[in-house]
Amino acid sequence: MPKRVFVSFDYDYDKTLKNFLIGQAKNPDSPFEIHDWSIKEASPDWRGKARARIRASDVVIVICGEYTDEAVGVAIELKIAQEEEIDYFLLNGYSGKNGRRPSTVKATDKVYKWTWENLKLLVGGAR
Repeated sequence: MPKRVFVSFDYDYDKTLKNFLIGQAKNPDSPFEIHDWSIKEASPDWRGKARARIRASDVVIVICGEYTDEAVGVAIELKIAQEEEIDYFLLNGYSGKNGRRPSTVKATDKVYKWTWENLKLLVGGAR
């Protein structure tokens, strides 16, 4: 059964990257599925909605783009994944550039190169 993935990304700058990831999840050999659980509107209860969606996932992929270190929502979503003990990993969004890590990363968190083999390995290896 495919793993359910929650994608955390900078909505202002990296929405296209999330769409690319959704496309890759449709590959016939994909070990994961992505439901577009993006919370598009800022609302008083968005954190609760994000927590429920992250809790319903097997793994969280954090896309690291050029401004992810300034994206408060990404930092909060990553912190929720950590609190809920949901597996996660950081994915470099742009080839040839270093994606910025959210402010809530652990010192041991690595940013992985975005390749199909890495995605299959990282998501497939999650619990």
